[in-house]
Amino acid sequence: MSFQHTLRIPKERIGALIGKGGKVKQEIERRCGVAIEIDSETGDIMVVGSKPVEQMEGFKAVEIITAISRGFSPQRAMRLMEDDEVFQQIDLRSYTGKSQNAIERIRSRIIGEGGKSRRTIEELSGALISVYGHTVGLIGNYHQVRMAMDAIDMLSKGSMHKKVYEMLQDVRRRDKMDRMRLWEDSEAYSEENY
Repeated sequence: MSFQHTLRIPKERIGALIGKGGKVKQEIERRCGVAIEIDSETGDIMVVGSKPVEQMEGFKAVEIITAISRGFSPQRAMRLMEDDEVFQQIDLRSYTGKSQNAIERIRSRIIGEGGKSRRTIEELSGALISVYGHTVGLIGNYHQVRMAMDAIDMLSKGSMHKKVYEMLQDVRRRDKMDRMRLWEDSEAYSEENY
């Protein structure tokens, strides 16, 4: 069985996908077991796999390429090779319509002064974030991406940064308590059955 998928990326991101001396493209091909054909004129990318399905990661390759096309560095996009990592994208036009000024305002809120807001959301959620054009790309496990999406949703709807950070800290605190309870329960269980 073969795999074939075509996508288009912004021309200015082709260099990031190819990498110095073709290293990024070659690494994606090697790790995912696919061949990548790039049309530098149009930005069309074709991902082709001819190996058996269990020997290739065609959809992972497409996710990595999409993440790079949405502003992630190749190194950060490669995190998608880990089993439970996902890529999610938010279109800011769903909050603003086509108003370029409104998109810029929301982008600025998400990025923050000197990138502070984006870094804080990344630290508190564990997800990686890229703001590119009218989209926000997210990489992480399902829970991390969900937390970051909630934070971006709140900022896009006008919530104060402080409120967003408090929400993320509360979720982290609850998660930590849940993990501790789970650990304590498993310790008690193993003592009872010892």
